[in-house]
Amino acid sequence: MSQSQIVLSARNLSREIEGPGGTLSILSDVNFEVARGESVAIVGASGSGKTTLLGLLAGLDLPTAGQVFLEDEELTRLDEDGRARVRAQSVGFVFQQFHLMPALTALENVMLPVELAEEPQARARAQEILRRVGLAERMDHYPRQLSGGEQQRVAIARAFATDPSVLFADEPTGNLDSRTGEQIAELLFELNEQQGTTLVLVTHDHTLAQHCDRVLALEYGQLVSRSGSVETYAGT
Repeated sequence: MSQSQIVLSARNLSREIEGPGGTLSILSDVNFEVARGESVAIVGASGSGKTTLLGLLAGLDLPTAGQVFLEDEELTRLDEDGRARVRAQSVGFVFQQFHLMPALTALENVMLPVELAEEPQARARAQEILRRVGLAERMDHYPRQLSGGEQQRVAIARAFATDPSVLFADEPTGNLDSRTGEQIAELLFELNEQQGTTLVLVTHDHTLAQHCDRVLALEYGQLVSRSGSVETYAGT
């Protein structure tokens, strides 16, 4: 993998927290690179450090040691304002809990990050991507008027609306029934392929992980497997 292809890099990444019983190691010396356009699943048992790792990669938190590079920016050397700037320019998020603004319509929720990025034609962009996720008739509905699957479609549209270089997804199908989860997964990978976005997702879902180009397995905060198959790690 040439340096020009790498969009995300974790180098000797560690995260520790102080607890009542002393220092607790959440992540220990994690190293990997993600190529532009690649889809990568991070799997592991509960407490293995998956969500902590995702937060570090996205610059939502800082490691105890190590470095994170995103689009040639060393996130670990930036202050919060600097990391927020990089996220606004390069990152999209999809969460298990949707995190939609309840007082905004579906259209307004999707428009929000586009307007914050000061991109022109925010309304037209939001309308176009809501049509692509099958919500042409639901744009003026509020989150409370939408099903869980529809809310996650709005969240996915919002994440892709700014055309991010990297999309981070944390258990994107975790709050949905199996059929709706499959539909959301198909949509996520379809948009990912169409827009050439790099996808990094945390999941307990073996089927979802298997859709990715590569699987990174964590166990007790350490990277124990890097493969094209989730079946190589039975502890997820």
